[in-house]
Amino acid sequence: MATLTAVSSASWPNPNPSPNSTFLSQQSHPEQYPAVQDPTAMRQHQGTGLSGDGGEDESFSSSPNHHTVQSPNSNLREVVSYSTSSIPSLLHISFNQDHGCFAAGTDNGFRIYNCDPFREIFRRDFDRGGGIGVVEMLFRCNILALVGGGPEPQYPLNKVMIWDDHQSRCIGELSFRSEVRAVKLRRDRIIVVLEQKIFLYNFADLKLLHQIETIANPRGLCAVSQLTASLVLVCPGLQKGQVRVEHYASRRTKFFAAHDSRLACFALTTDGQLLATASTKGTLVRIFNTSDGTRLQEVRRGADRAEVYSMAFSSTAQWLAVSSDKGTVHVFGLKVNSGSLGNDKSHGASDANLAVASSGLSLSFIKGVLPKYFSSEWSVAQFRLHEGSQYIVAFGHQKNTVVILGMDGSFYRCQFDPVTGGEMTQLEYHNFLKPEEAF
Repeated sequence: MATLTAVSSASWPNPNPSPNSTFLSQQSHPEQYPAVQDPTAMRQHQGTGLSGDGGEDESFSSSPNHHTVQSPNSNLREVVSYSTSSIPSLLHISFNQDHGCFAAGTDNGFRIYNCDPFREIFRRDFDRGGGIGVVEMLFRCNILALVGGGPEPQYPLNKVMIWDDHQSRCIGELSFRSEVRAVKLRRDRIIVVLEQKIFLYNFADLKLLHQIETIANPRGLCAVSQLTASLVLVCPGLQKGQVRVEHYASRRTKFFAAHDSRLACFALTTDGQLLATASTKGTLVRIFNTSDGTRLQEVRRGADRAEVYSMAFSSTAQWLAVSSDKGTVHVFGLKVNSGSLGNDKSHGASDANLAVASSGLSLSFIKGVLPKYFSSEWSVAQFRLHEGSQYIVAFGHQKNTVVILGMDGSFYRCQFDPVTGGEMTQLEYHNFLKPEEAF
């Protein structure tokens, strides 16, 4: 059961703002969405598991050691800390929905970065404590979801704070009986993941729409589609290795067994049609059609057990990137084409199909004779990193590029050859926690 507190404000923030109210004025989403209602409307919804007390929340403002800089070509406020304190500890990193930005939660606040070109575009440090264990962006707008973390958390670990940076304050909160493992945002929904439950809220009034029970989910696994017309949510089922897919538009729920072992990681395409899964064994990655649970492809990350940290589809679902604790990011070519799912993939699909053919190691003629290991589909391209470190991956906006973020503060941009494959070329590197590289 969740408890909701709405902080009094003039109006509930619009999760689909105009370009003039975004962190980055460029590349704003062109689609138009309906205005968002006043948060006091949620008090009218009884029996939903929510109760609004209307109490005032604490308002935060920049501390004395902050300086606010006005960007010359946008309405962006850039907050620069002149503190001589040591480099903060990183608690959380995540890409936004279009992978054009990423957010970092630290032991004293949070920061927002642009990927291309790379630069820090926003920073907020809190005076006391300030640990942020989860920070989720809503595309490029001023609305963020925050959860406390670290040795001195800024907020309780069982609360999701809805932060409006135009007001420099939290304008709402969702309280739970156990720690929040993850938060996912859409323009019309807020999804909160607990150890064994997932809550789905309407963004307009924070009304609880759905509650899902899952198997123990300490990693906070959950993925949601981002297309306006299609709401698909994927989470663990109630059994080991089982996936649950909620198709809200058609009101269908689909369960299927993805692995024999527990789920460790998964990724969903923007339209919600394709799902990639990895288990705690970490050797195989499987791609499924979410509508019927059909396994479309299986690729091999490696032979040794590994912890898969992150997976991401390219925007056209031609490629899949995978990172693990083995220190290598792999890019796989996907076989899915316009005929298999009924939608049109881009003209680059032929490159992916060619790459898939070459990644089979020309051993298909003895498939069924040698062990499955030898006939597996291997990655097309690889990039070597530090073994044991945690990295998350996404495809860049430049053609055939991969962006890699490390929990050590590292930012890599790499490029792969879609036909010949092999080792990726490093195009760029930054340590985004170092003050001298912030701007």
